[in-house]
Amino acid sequence: MPPMLPDFSNSIKLKYVKLGYQYLVNNIIILTLVPVMLGILLEVLRLGPEELLGIWRSLHFDFVQVLCSAFLVTFIATVYFMSKPRTIFLVDYACYKPPVTCRVPFSTFMEHSRLILKDNPKSVEFQMRILERSGLGEETCLPPAIHYIPPKPTMEEARGEAELERPSSRTSPPWGRWFCLRRSSSSSS
Repeated sequence: MPPMLPDFSNSIKLKYVKLGYQYLVNNIIILTLVPVMLGILLEVLRLGPEELLGIWRSLHFDFVQVLCSAFLVTFIATVYFMSKPRTIFLVDYACYKPPVTCRVPFSTFMEHSRLILKDNPKSVEFQMRILERSGLGEETCLPPAIHYIPPKPTMEEARGEAELERPSSRTSPPWGRWFCLRRSSSSSS
């Protein structure tokens, strides 16, 4: 019977092995180029100035070789910089919290939909399915114009909504959108 291997999971934290492997894979180009460049640098430092000048004079550059070399360097640099993950900046944001009178529970919203769309029951069923799958909570708010039966989407109501959202006082926050949607705790994000 072959000898049993010891249980490495107890002696080595596999999390650190995984992190080390990820570091190796993510930086493989750097980890291979640095020793090569150090070797070239040591070789150049070992040679004297006369030998370096002799090597430079012995090189015969052709225009096509220079052009191909420049293209190759540009191509490799482009591939390297395009393959790097982009930097992600987290922007701070805030949401305007409307008054409690603007909250619309599911039952109220569906009752209003049934009264407004009483001739079209398929639309009410569709709204109910969307509402169930959207992940909106019971504290979702809608503008005051939507609370009327039938809704009053007039210019005056829109102006009043804008004044509620962007108050003129300096102490109130000037940011946010009117629809402050909150996810219910039972829905998965």
